[in-house]
Amino acid sequence: MNKKQKLILNIVGSIVLSSVIIWIAYGREIFTKTQVLIEKKDDLFPDMVQKQWIDKFVWGLDLSGAISGIAILTGFIFFFLFRTKKQQ
Repeated sequence: MNKKQKLILNIVGSIVLSSVIIWIAYGREIFTKTQVLIEKKDDLFPDMVQKQWIDKFVWGLDLSGAISGIAILTGFIFFFLFRTKKQQ
């Protein structure tokens, strides 16, 4: 393995690791969400609950998987292209 191949492995590994860390930090949801359903309680009538959708981005495992898959695929292609040719 040459220097370029080691650099490719380090870059791909850091992309995959950072994607997984971001997924864990966002709450380990399986699917990516753009809106979240919350419940608001009324101050005057405490038994009355109103449900409302709020725009909030939640990073999902599907997004992390897509980013990791693309990084691994391009890393494999560059790893193959940057190999050293043997002299005969």
